[in-house]
Amino acid sequence: MKVGLTGFPGAGKTTTFNALTGLHAEPGGSSLNLGAIKVPDPRVDALAKIWSPRKTTYAEVTFVDFPPARGAAGARAVLDAGAVAQLRDADALVEVVRGFPDVAGAAPTPLADVDAFGAELVLADLAVVEKRLERLRKEKGNERERALLERLVPELEAGRALRTLALAAEERAQLAGFAFLSLRPLLVLLNVAESEAAAPVPDDVVARARLQGAETMALSARLEAEVAELEPADRAAFLEDLGLRETARDRFIRASYALLDLVSFLTAGEDECRAWPIRRGTTALKAAGKIHSDIERGFIRAEVTAYEDFIRLGSEAKCREAGKLRLEGKEYVVQDGDIAHFRFAV
Repeated sequence: MKVGLTGFPGAGKTTTFNALTGLHAEPGGSSLNLGAIKVPDPRVDALAKIWSPRKTTYAEVTFVDFPPARGAAGARAVLDAGAVAQLRDADALVEVVRGFPDVAGAAPTPLADVDAFGAELVLADLAVVEKRLERLRKEKGNERERALLERLVPELEAGRALRTLALAAEERAQLAGFAFLSLRPLLVLLNVAESEAAAPVPDDVVARARLQGAETMALSARLEAEVAELEPADRAAFLEDLGLRETARDRFIRASYALLDLVSFLTAGEDECRAWPIRRGTTALKAAGKIHSDIERGFIRAEVTAYEDFIRLGSEAKCREAGKLRLEGKEYVVQDGDIAHFRFAV
């Protein structure tokens, strides 16, 4: 799963990327930067204490630092064809918005930035819809696709992001191949000055983002970069002095995980304790395939224990005795925190 960081020049996008990933990408570059972040999971830590495995593995999310959008907020041409193509490769988007004075002392314009960027995503999608409809009108068949796309045109022309529309699951599946940008989950990340690191996102920014169906979060990229350089033992005291309970990095990772609509199922044993990321609603059969295609192909059943039951009872044997270890079939929808063991034969 890829989360793409994007935004206008000067928003601190690459500084944010570096603070979150621990990498040292050069700001203002023209190439993509990739970084994988482990998702903190106290459940994995607790299982590792019980099993003392040879290996402990956390779920990971890949972040892509895209080159900055061209132009400034309010400019007519913000996203060129190359930028649009790159953004379509991401499963979710994070728009880094400047919330601090620029080098010349100019005040930030987060509302204008959110509006301008959202408008460009909508325009990019409208161009795709119009081009496809032009072709469909010359062909016979595909009436359902044509009807759906024709329904989207007035919404896009009115500037409404597709993620705000009440689309049925079947319609979303039908649109998946277009990789519409305004249908991608979006997080507006307000990059603020260090002095405002503990302040919530202003109400007007939250409201403006919600109009686009987007979530919001604030952080100070420069401050997070400083925190990342501290020894773990010193971080808690540093954050407490600033009025923060945890790093923005941890909050951001959780927000990104939710943005992708991911949950984690767990496997535990002497060899490895591990969190496996899956889309919410994934069946046991497909979850088994995350571990290995052979397990999916030869799936027999899943032995499932809720994490809370395992921790409360203390062992797999006691969970079995208490009736908390369940046998589930291939259509079972795996829940967040399920500890699963898959039986299979090939």
